[in-house]
Amino acid sequence: MKNEFAGKRVLITGGLGFIGSNLAHRLVGLGADVTIVDSLIPDYGGNLYNVEGIRDRIQINVSDVRDTHSLRHLVQGKDYLFNLAGQTSHLDSMTNPMPDLEINCQAQLSILETCRAVNPKIKIVFASTRQIYGRPAQLPVAETHPLNPVDVNGINKMAGEQYHLLYNNVHGIPATALRLTNTIGPRMRIRDARQTFVGLWVRQLLEGKPISVWGGKQLRDFTDVEDAVDAFLMAASPATNGQVYNLGGREVIDLGALAKLMVEVNGAGSYEIKDFPADRRAIDIGDYYADFSKIRQALGWEPKRALRETIGATLTYFKASLSHYL
Repeated sequence: MKNEFAGKRVLITGGLGFIGSNLAHRLVGLGADVTIVDSLIPDYGGNLYNVEGIRDRIQINVSDVRDTHSLRHLVQGKDYLFNLAGQTSHLDSMTNPMPDLEINCQAQLSILETCRAVNPKIKIVFASTRQIYGRPAQLPVAETHPLNPVDVNGINKMAGEQYHLLYNNVHGIPATALRLTNTIGPRMRIRDARQTFVGLWVRQLLEGKPISVWGGKQLRDFTDVEDAVDAFLMAASPATNGQVYNLGGREVIDLGALAKLMVEVNGAGSYEIKDFPADRRAIDIGDYYADFSKIRQALGWEPKRALRETIGATLTYFKASLSHYL
């Protein structure tokens, strides 16, 4: 992969967020010329501390992907666009749907139109989500599963993904989508559960509070952020144009067992099983774990890291830098 990105000009939208910043660290190590665009809107997970150690080796543009004027300038001359800008909170999308529509749907169309106008050869890898499947009809969930989102966020992310595929198929702008599931690891948002409930669990654990587990029996798989970064880099290949791929994890675990494992790895703490709040129960998808055989067969990607290892690395990271994330 080193030769593929050395000297290449890369734009990462949402690049100060969790996955975007981990991707930026890796790309800098591969010798890429990295530009990050991030709105730094407090609720959306961008954090300047996420690029600590590489800040002097990247360009940072604090701007909103809804701003088409700055976007035209940023997209020009780039070889790759890793499009990770998004609003990730399912609950926020239900209580305040319009910003979700603007960021996850309208802004995506705007990004693609900008690429069509000023840089139609740019390769785009779009961060989609397992949320677009809704409640699984069968497990594990493959890419052929019907799309039936249970919340506004899922509908808008589904539209964003479809725009990318349409622009690939009709306008020839090379684009690929990765359907992510529960990505966890260092640099994730832990202030609240807006990005992932595991982030909030990390905070509760490190602050000596019991982890609050809603339900507890739901099955999930988790992707280590470094494994997700591997997938983004592999998906930048021309062989993936017009394709969608699921990511997933090595293990399937219920949420009660996950909380127990986190307490165990931490060496301290506790958890409590609670009933679902009504607003969350209404949009919960039940059990979910991915069939990622398509990306394994096409690109050779598979998760390398065990869940225990990911949790250990995550807790170690946040113990050393907790104040920067609260």
